[in-house]
Amino acid sequence: MTSSKPPAATQQASNRKVVLWCVAGLAVMGAVTAASPTLYAIFCQVTGYGGTTQRVVTPSHTVIDKIVTVRFDANVDPHLPWKFEPVVHTMDVKVGENALAFYRATNLSDKKLTGTAAFNVAPDTMGLYFNKIACFCFVEQTLEPGQSVEMPVTFYVDPKMIDDRDTVGLSNVTLSYVFYPVDKSAAVTPKPTATKAGG
Repeated sequence: MTSSKPPAATQQASNRKVVLWCVAGLAVMGAVTAASPTLYAIFCQVTGYGGTTQRVVTPSHTVIDKIVTVRFDANVDPHLPWKFEPVVHTMDVKVGENALAFYRATNLSDKKLTGTAAFNVAPDTMGLYFNKIACFCFVEQTLEPGQSVEMPVTFYVDPKMIDDRDTVGLSNVTLSYVFYPVDKSAAVTPKPTATKAGG
């Protein structure tokens, strides 16, 4: 009666093949994980997903007779002791019109700090049609202690929005920024909020 067990050498070769496939799979998963933030950023940039605005190098050459009200929103991470605000809170622009707006940042601390601004627009569906030509958010911003600067953003709303049934009826859009410290070790630790006893 012959044994149904494979020879030891065949069994070892089969085991090695399984181990190699597992190692290769882990390597691929690791590479995808490492690239995920970059791939996600590219995906958002191309599709406008999550209200991600578009970056363009040339101004608009087509203006149509439709007004969109742009609201400017400003936020700061608690670890960055800056005051950050729009110079003008709202602006009415024609679709396709090249517009210029300013935000103001002030370093309230006693040391030089560098911040970087994350951004999006709301509603999310407008992300694909909100085009920035130039923006302070494209580069890091460094402020000396007590320094205050006005930072420009040049943009236009793409006329293609009127061909999209999800955006053709929209007349309001909010451009929002959040400034974060580039070096958290150089930033401040937020003070805990005091709570009232028995409250």
